[in-house]
Amino acid sequence: MATKGGKGIYIAALVLFLGGVGYLVGSGVTKGSVYFLKVGEALATDSAQLQQARLFGNVAEEGIELLKPGPGVIFQLIDKDNPGGTLRVSYRGAVPDAFKAGAEVIVEGGLDSVGKTFTATTLITKCPSKYQKQNRG
Repeated sequence: MATKGGKGIYIAALVLFLGGVGYLVGSGVTKGSVYFLKVGEALATDSAQLQQARLFGNVAEEGIELLKPGPGVIFQLIDKDNPGGTLRVSYRGAVPDAFKAGAEVIVEGGLDSVGKTFTATTLITKCPSKYQKQNRG
């Protein structure tokens, strides 16, 4: 009879273990979820859902302002597929050397409460083609 009681303990321990792993996986996925959107998609999304998002597009030709004091930049992000779709981005931090008008960038952050400015915590520029490996055929 001791084996039946021992079997029940192992089953209960297995159920608790699997439940704990399931909870950790589920909570990790929901907390770490970040939307990856084009500018036009971000503009069509409710601002309450864009508290944490990653956007990509091109830096507009005009309207680039350096933040004062300190490092940072304010610029317009243009949708690559729909140039009419623009969103103002404010970024405080070190600006990449490849950042310039027309550059492809990815910004991560959130939309402000008014829904007018995307406050970026990360700014990444796409590497220029001169750094890509050339075909030497």
